[in-house]
Amino acid sequence: MSEKARKLFEALDLDHNGTLTREEVIIALRTKGPSLAASGDLPFWGLGDTEDSSALFDAADQNGDAVLTLEEFAAVVDRRFGWR
Repeated sequence: MSEKARKLFEALDLDHNGTLTREEVIIALRTKGPSLAASGDLPFWGLGDTEDSSALFDAADQNGDAVLTLEEFAAVVDRRFGWR
């Protein structure tokens, strides 16, 4: 797991409970995404609309429990963003 994935996960975890919900991912990417991209913590092409954020969530939710752990999240973003 990359440090970038860990840092992005923590930025998206709005309630700081160690997991991400679909709503958190959508809201956090919409509100924090541009500043995360500007600081280099998220590729600019990784920014998208609600559908893109929801699709990222679905790709990462490996066990289908509607909650992302750091491990699930990192596995997808490290591969998708080339952060290995």
